[in-house]
Amino acid sequence: MYRLSSTSYLMAAVGLTACVSAGSIAAVPADKFDLSQWKITLPMDADGNGKVDEIDVKAIQNYQHPDYFYLDADGNMVFAVPNKATTTATSSNTRSELRQMIRGTNKKIKTKAPNNNFALAAHPNASDFAAIGGKMEASLKVDHVSLNAGYPDKRPAYSVVVGQIHAGKDKKLIAEGGGFGYGNEPIKIYYKKFPHHDKGSVFWNYERNLPKEDPNRTDIAYPVWGNTWENKDEPGAEGIALGEEFSYVINVYENTMYLTFTAEGHPTVEYAIDLSNNIDANGKVDAKDHPQGYTGDWNYFKAGAYNQCSTEDAPGDWYTKCPGTGDWQKDKADGNYTQVTFTKLKLSAAEKPAQ
Repeated sequence: MYRLSSTSYLMAAVGLTACVSAGSIAAVPADKFDLSQWKITLPMDADGNGKVDEIDVKAIQNYQHPDYFYLDADGNMVFAVPNKATTTATSSNTRSELRQMIRGTNKKIKTKAPNNNFALAAHPNASDFAAIGGKMEASLKVDHVSLNAGYPDKRPAYSVVVGQIHAGKDKKLIAEGGGFGYGNEPIKIYYKKFPHHDKGSVFWNYERNLPKEDPNRTDIAYPVWGNTWENKDEPGAEGIALGEEFSYVINVYENTMYLTFTAEGHPTVEYAIDLSNNIDANGKVDAKDHPQGYTGDWNYFKAGAYNQCSTEDAPGDWYTKCPGTGDWQKDKADGNYTQVTFTKLKLSAAEKPAQ
């Protein structure tokens, strides 16, 4: 079995043939990491169909991209993404990011079907889902974040999301009412570093589960090491440098999301938040959040490099007007890209926390 390059795979996908010589065989991320329940979204449209490219679970077992998704010399999994490239239809941010696919290679199960996603124990139809909660463990280092931003004071500038839980965007759920299906995120793990700082900060955000048009739908940031995105100060010794490894565990057991962050030379940081109500991670009622939190949603894990440096120039806080040409080599040379290297990534069943 040979290894397909990105061009070879996409040629095959549109009905063309591709020849790969024996000399071009190389290790791919799936040789070192268990990718049996992951597909990946890449920042390109190599097949020219007007949509961002996705490599499914079957194909990713023999796939790498020399710029955006590959193993480094130490056998670690690298995700890289320029500021300017093809994006998904619902985001102006580029990504080289994995999406959990509990179904594996069984395409008879639809992506949004309950038995390809997980739910909270409090979900009214919890037994229909592939799992109740789940666990993701990762160790990684952020190698680079964009050095430039048109609106440097906007919060997402100079940052990348390296892990998240995404609730499914579901028109049917929205139409039925009840406040579910908006496609929000109960957790996004951020790394942010200003160009003139020696260290960056790690923090995580909880998004209130509200409609997009609701002004209270916003991200609540919780610190891990250094600052949250509201604080522009140098984090100093409390921060995490580029190239410095740190780890996170997201364990959703029944209705509660348990978080553990570790890094050598830094204190271990833990949080717990019940996702089935509107009590925040500090134990206080958030009257602006949905009273049932994410009870009615379906969810999945994501991991990789979700670049927060949007090139879009618009009034909203998310639109940072970050520069980019779409030429990978030039953008990389100019520092207008993000890169993250994972040394560990593991999915497993939810685990009851030790008492």
